[in-house]
Amino acid sequence: MGSLLYGSAGMEVAFDDRALTHLQLVITAKLRRRESFVFSWTTSVELGSGRSVIWLDPSSTLFYRYSGSRLPSINRTWIEQLTKSANSPGGLYFSPEPVDVPRET
Repeated sequence: MGSLLYGSAGMEVAFDDRALTHLQLVITAKLRRRESFVFSWTTSVELGSGRSVIWLDPSSTLFYRYSGSRLPSINRTWIEQLTKSANSPGGLYFSPEPVDVPRET
């Protein structure tokens, strides 16, 4: 289980390593273009349920901590889904991994 640490206080949000890798790719692409946005996710029932939202901008302090050392394969369908969400007025909303759709070459 990996973690996204946010802000100077180091607010820690747990995501599995695979999900965190996909989030890192989408978040980094937005911040590299100097785009600000909100990022939201739902909290599991075990942690009290609910929804959390943070504001991300190029000056945000982020730290991605992975429990494993291997880089997972990238699901392009998931990247596209998360990117579409990140570019919407509601901002990036974490959603579960969809089935990757093979691409024609």
